Amino acid sequence: MTENMIENAIGENRLQGRLEVICGSMFSGKTEELIRRLKRARIAKQRVMIFKPKVDTRYSEINVVSHDHNSIPSQPVTDIQVILTQSVNYDVVGIDEAQFFDLGLVDVCNRLAYHGVRVIVAGLDMDFKGVPFGPMPNLCAIADEVTKVHAICVKCGALAYASHRLVYNEARVMLGEKTEYEPLCRECYKKAVEEDQRNARSGNLFDTNNH
Repeated sequence: MTENMIENAIGENRLQGRLEVICGSMFSGKTEELIRRLKRARIAKQRVMIFKPKVDTRYSEINVVSHDHNSIPSQPVTDIQVILTQSVNYDVVGIDEAQFFDLGLVDVCNRLAYHGVRVIVAGLDMDFKGVPFGPMPNLCAIADEVTKVHAICVKCGALAYASHRLVYNEARVMLGEKTEYEPLCRECYKKAVEEDQRNARSGNLFDTNNH
């Protein structure tokens, strides 16, 4: 039975008081899936609230926007405690780009779920170095349901494993799109990182002519 068939069988009202995590690399459709679930909840006449980190201004300062330019209004926040205070009287709470929040988000999501709220979180599971990102591994551990979505490797067409950074910048948080990142499978990611290391040793940091 597919995920959509399961949703249709059990109905939206059976999904309250739980934590759902949508994770994967860049360009894998995480935000698209988040928006889809939130819009379904609204169709089911549920009260929906959406949050995103204020730092994420790539497409919009206010809306949550997918790479395919689907969007839904949201509230940008810097203090995760605002998520608790602003979620009162809502049935469903969506949180996008969760990797940019600190570990306190784990407690916030847990508290909401235990108070009968359906919490849907989307975020990168790993940073550009392949290291688990922010609160995402902890959220996956306590989630009722984890959905890992995959982009397609731009090198070989396999399922993507990680987001490879195309420009030299050691900052962990760097907003970007297809000119700054590419989704790669595990093998192609390994080769790309090794190539970056060779370029670094030779002084040609992130020679994009080789990518």
